[in-house]
Amino acid sequence: MSFVTVDNIFQSYGNRPIIERVNTTIDEGEFISIVGASGCGKSTFLRLLLAQETPTRGEIRIDGKPPAKEPGLDRGVVFQRYSVFPHMTVRENVVAGECFRRPWGRFFGTERKAALGRADETLARIGLDHVADQYPATLSGGMQQRLAIGQALAAKPRVLLLDEPFGALDPGTRLSMHDFLTELRAETGMTVFMVTHDLEEGFKLGDRVLVFDKPRWDPTDPNAYGATITYDFDARDGGIPFQKIKEETNVLQPA
Repeated sequence: MSFVTVDNIFQSYGNRPIIERVNTTIDEGEFISIVGASGCGKSTFLRLLLAQETPTRGEIRIDGKPPAKEPGLDRGVVFQRYSVFPHMTVRENVVAGECFRRPWGRFFGTERKAALGRADETLARIGLDHVADQYPATLSGGMQQRLAIGQALAAKPRVLLLDEPFGALDPGTRLSMHDFLTELRAETGMTVFMVTHDLEEGFKLGDRVLVFDKPRWDPTDPNAYGATITYDFDARDGGIPFQKIKEETNVLQPA
């Protein structure tokens, strides 16, 4: 049975359709890149996966469970801007990620000591153990994004959702983050969904690349129709070459 099942999803804001007839199945451990033109529903789809929004029609099931009504600990999320707490140290930020699992959102006594130990293990895994006592403002962009991912991992999610996670980074840092995410994904075996505007990044990191676009287009009313998955490419070894995909997806953009 598929790990993530997306069944005939529609989402509208008022009278404006955003996505329509979205269907796909994802195996556990797959890395799914999501690409497409601006405004075609990529981030909306990510919010639906997170259960931050409820679809107008259809349902999303994870591991066969009923559709979630709100974000849960089985899904972690990292945004383009560094979603960490600036008033906490690097170590405390990771502990805060684990606190989401606590009824009162805090650790005390021996439990806090154990949580700090686990945080140090996470920081060593993501290469930030040497700055554990510093504050996020003292870190580079790449280090802050590593911290955001480490914080998301602290809650031990089964699904990691990434919304343009490397878009604000310089090219060199971005490449090092690609290596970091590839190693982390291999180590944890998590299922990953990543929204990106960079096709090359999507095909480099993803097992599959989902292209969102509007198959129907009304030039007199650009908002008349929603987007859907128009292509589902296998980006693994032996998949369709990136250059061919780039040419085909360029054709999909409205004039």
